[in-house]
Amino acid sequence: MPTASPAAGKTLLTPADHSLVLIDHQSQMAFATHSIDVAMLRNNVALVAKGAAGFGVSTLLTTVAEKSFSGPLFPEIPEAFPNADVLDRTTMNCWEDAAVVAAVNASGKSRIVLGGLWTSVCIVGPALSALDQGFEVYVIADTCGDVTDEAHERAMQRMIQAGVRPLTSVQYLLELQRDWARSATYDLTTGIAKLHGGGYGLGIQYAKSMFGASEGGH
Repeated sequence: MPTASPAAGKTLLTPADHSLVLIDHQSQMAFATHSIDVAMLRNNVALVAKGAAGFGVSTLLTTVAEKSFSGPLFPEIPEAFPNADVLDRTTMNCWEDAAVVAAVNASGKSRIVLGGLWTSVCIVGPALSALDQGFEVYVIADTCGDVTDEAHERAMQRMIQAGVRPLTSVQYLLELQRDWARSATYDLTTGIAKLHGGGYGLGIQYAKSMFGASEGGH
């Protein structure tokens, strides 16, 4: 018979136990994305990027053919990581690029969290490759998109069947915080949520403005 104790599950993410890899959130890739509204996609990417930067998550940014075809990253990403190097590649699967793999290995993390465009190509490739090499892989589904709903959903199903753990952008942010008593990152988390958390963020703003409420008594 199992015994409950106040401890986090082993598969829950913490800021220090993984690397976030944001892949090809670029203009040309977004133009053909139809499985998610591009404004919503940018909002979700901004939430994740700001959260990762604020919590000090090891983060890798990569593009494909930036100068010759795909264009610049969504501006929200370099705003969150103004000093980060961006690794440009020719490979659709970033796990086949030596510089990207070297950066992953340099991070020393065995957990990889992915988000990017398109789900069926530039996310499936590294997700399955990393799994094959023994990494734990998570995909933030609403920071990904594809040319059709079908393409995105089949890609997510393929990865989940292989062992990838799916999550969403708000889930990722709140999993990093996880306890409202962690006062050092309380304002960071609620501040990001107010800007990018949709109705949840409006609820935080309303509660604070109308009657000074806060999670955890802050």
